[in-house]
Amino acid sequence: MTAEHEDTGEVALITGASRGIGYGIAEALVARGDRVVITGRNEEALCEAVERLGADRAIGVPGKAHDEAHQAHAVERAMEAFGRVDHLVNNAGTNPVFGPLAELDLAVARKVFETNVVSALGFAQRTWAAWQKENGGTIVNIASIAGIAPSPFIGAYGVSKAAMINLTAQLAHEFAPRVRVNAIAPAVVKTRFAQALYENREAEAAAPYPLGRLGVPEDIGGAAAFLTSDAAAWLTGQTLVLDGGLFLNAGVGA
Repeated sequence: MTAEHEDTGEVALITGASRGIGYGIAEALVARGDRVVITGRNEEALCEAVERLGADRAIGVPGKAHDEAHQAHAVERAMEAFGRVDHLVNNAGTNPVFGPLAELDLAVARKVFETNVVSALGFAQRTWAAWQKENGGTIVNIASIAGIAPSPFIGAYGVSKAAMINLTAQLAHEFAPRVRVNAIAPAVVKTRFAQALYENREAEAAAPYPLGRLGVPEDIGGAAAFLTSDAAAWLTGQTLVLDGGLFLNAGVGA
């Protein structure tokens, strides 16, 4: 399948997509024929991602997800370049600290929520106003299994992702029937963002997973492609857990 032979005519805005999960999603949507607007903090990495995706299919908008001016600019660029924003994927996230909540600097907690939750709401508000309110579309929020069950040492991240799951349900209720809103909650995916969780111990990290491996960005890309397609036309307000079967082990112990 090539861009010359496939064109859905649809446009996706994907935050935090210069690499990792966001890039995997962008790649999947471009492969099916969408055009994409991708964001990221690192302009050089963003330019490289656009080049790999194809300059005729993708544009990059550098900036920080929690910056309201950046949010506005990204949506404006999408409308200027392509005239529409059918799909929003809120993938940008941060986890700048490891440690117990009892010792967490509240300034860090605020940063986590600004980037992981408030920015997602900001982008949703802007894509809704610019295109989706009148024309419909989809939103996919990237959550985490840490938002479903406690995860040691990444409590602030997990709490923010639990908020993202609730935000998904709330937006799905408010934006229906024009816009479908769903979330994806991955377990550990092999990205630079999650590297500390598996580096130099991947076999050990993957051992609890019934499917025998950690996730890769393509796994999330395929799920996002489904949720933003007509195949998911009667699906909204849901959180799709992509965990390689990890939760099948819940409650099993000696």
